[in-house]
Amino acid sequence: MFRVLEVGPQGPVKTQQGEDNVAPPPEGIKRWVDLAAQDTAQLALLAERFSLHPLTIEDCAHFDQRPKLETYGDYLFLVIHGFRLPSQESEDVESQELHLFLGERFLITVHAEPIPGLEAVWQRLEGEGAVLRRGPDFVAYLIADAIVDSFFPLLDEIAAQVDSIEDRVLSNRTAVELAEIFHYKRLLVRLRKVLSPQRDVFALLAKRGEGWVEERTAVYFRDVYDHVLRLHESLEATRDLLSNALDAYLWSASERTNEIMKRLTILSAIFLPLTFITGFFGQNFEQFPFHDERMMVAMLVSCVAVPAGMVYYFIRSKWF
Repeated sequence: MFRVLEVGPQGPVKTQQGEDNVAPPPEGIKRWVDLAAQDTAQLALLAERFSLHPLTIEDCAHFDQRPKLETYGDYLFLVIHGFRLPSQESEDVESQELHLFLGERFLITVHAEPIPGLEAVWQRLEGEGAVLRRGPDFVAYLIADAIVDSFFPLLDEIAAQVDSIEDRVLSNRTAVELAEIFHYKRLLVRLRKVLSPQRDVFALLAKRGEGWVEERTAVYFRDVYDHVLRLHESLEATRDLLSNALDAYLWSASERTNEIMKRLTILSAIFLPLTFITGFFGQNFEQFPFHDERMMVAMLVSCVAVPAGMVYYFIRSKWF
């Protein structure tokens, strides 16, 4: 579905639904075209009216692109990603992919599902025409800033969960499943695959202004780049904590196994002399040299004294 937001040198912001104004704006007009839940016909319309390169249209038809920045003559093509938790109870995250075409007087955004950050910017521009008059590049900055900032609460939640896992592993009071640790490892890998190339995209935009990004707007993209760096550092710190938690979990499991083996070894050591005594005195031979009631009593006493002495020795040695 198409929706269009535009503003002239003066006057209020105009918004409308449909395909009528899906075209390059006339001189003096700044226009934002937003396309949600795109299909082949709508993408073909965009390609025809804005003379978009077939490769960019192909990318829009098949989402799951990595973050990137490409220059195509009179416009820039950007792909940026965001993530969000579907619900408070969910432990998985949903990826939000946004494609942007940035020209001198127009901005086109294409996305498969609603993106909260983009919706917040759209609502703001409906009441503040001066923001859109600053140029499509500034609107692109606002969208990028909103999407990047949405990473912070997600990473904070993941960091809190990793801290909880680490505490539970070290305390040994609450069981921790290995699957839970690897779930968060996979999640952090997904985030890293997005943040690493996305950092490079904003570094290019912030360097000196790229294509249709003015120098005054590039300053704002430097702020977004700084946010991405902070996110990347936070992600790496969380990955290190999770790796430490995994090492602690494996060490704890090994320690429990060693403790069990130690107890079994102690039990075997206690019963070993009993086996020898009963086997030795249980031999069925006539004229046995120790065939005597006194030796029988000695055998019974040794069957009690030897294990008791070994248990006392093990306790004194703190093997239990």
